[in-house]
Amino acid sequence: MASVQIHDVRKSFGGFEVLHGVSVPIEDGQFVVLVGPSGCGKSTLLRMLAGLEKITSGTISIGDRVVNDVQPKERDIAMVFQNYALYPHMTVAQNMGFSLKLRGADKSEIDQKVNRAADILDLRRLLERFPRQLSGGQRQRVAMGRAIVRDPQVFLFDEPLSNLDAKLRVAMRAEIKELHQRLKTTTVYVTHDQIEAMTMADKIVVMQDGIVEQMGAPLELYDRPENKFVAGFIGSPAMNFLEGTLKVNGGQPWVETANGAKLPITAAPAAANDKSVTYGIRPEHLEFADDGIEAEVVVVEPMGSETQVVARIGTQDIIAIFRDRRPVAPGDKIHLRPRANSAHLFDKETGKRVN
Repeated sequence: MASVQIHDVRKSFGGFEVLHGVSVPIEDGQFVVLVGPSGCGKSTLLRMLAGLEKITSGTISIGDRVVNDVQPKERDIAMVFQNYALYPHMTVAQNMGFSLKLRGADKSEIDQKVNRAADILDLRRLLERFPRQLSGGQRQRVAMGRAIVRDPQVFLFDEPLSNLDAKLRVAMRAEIKELHQRLKTTTVYVTHDQIEAMTMADKIVVMQDGIVEQMGAPLELYDRPENKFVAGFIGSPAMNFLEGTLKVNGGQPWVETANGAKLPITAAPAAANDKSVTYGIRPEHLEFADDGIEAEVVVVEPMGSETQVVARIGTQDIIAIFRDRRPVAPGDKIHLRPRANSAHLFDKETGKRVN
């Protein structure tokens, strides 16, 4: 195992810079997820860590060694790809042991390591099958097994679950997390799925347009996003945003929308009175209340364990989640109250956190 230090890394393709001085410290044994929308630079950063892309400037270190100019095969990393990248003419056992064979390991060592990985991943009964005889989830486990037998300092995962169906993705998330807890190998995982990031990571790195917007533990980002982008990206369904004006007149502050609705908050800087802000509230932090803000129900989505309601306040739509089952229908007028201590305020112009 080893720590990884990504320091002020930049990447340009011709005159176009796609990474703008990214720095990410990764501790020994940590599970770090790089997350962000398509084109944010997360996969490029992972490929640079793997040695598959050249670094324009900055440094990447694995352990005590700067690896900028080190060949991929000499970096002591193992990568699991989105498309599995298995050899179709080789059995599961041959696929898993191929890197050891290239390294010149003897047959007994290869068999021992392949069998150990197969036991960890429940692949023993599949060792003599070919990739075409396996399901998507089984192929992904074989790809993970191939990485395990190398016993690397760092695991790299490049959107490994995106080709799987929803139910299998949930199962594989748990398998990968359990694998990390067992092996405790430093892991860098790329995904665009923030649910994967929330459920798997020790630390999440949220990226947008080649920069790091925020990094921290999953619940840190969820509870206190530093800007509107992170607030809207982390959480499913996404945080609701309502435009308004901050009112701080000596007493309890509030945010007033264009149609006169008053949105409660617990505190705000006095100097920000009459400031244009974006009020953020998560769907689960809205509750029915007779003295709440009037909203019109647009869509009702019963989920079994909860009910999602899309409602309209003035011209702005919001989503609310309720655990109890309420007999509401499209067109109904309801009254909703945001929990003041769960509200978030962002500067309307910069998107940065205000409170």
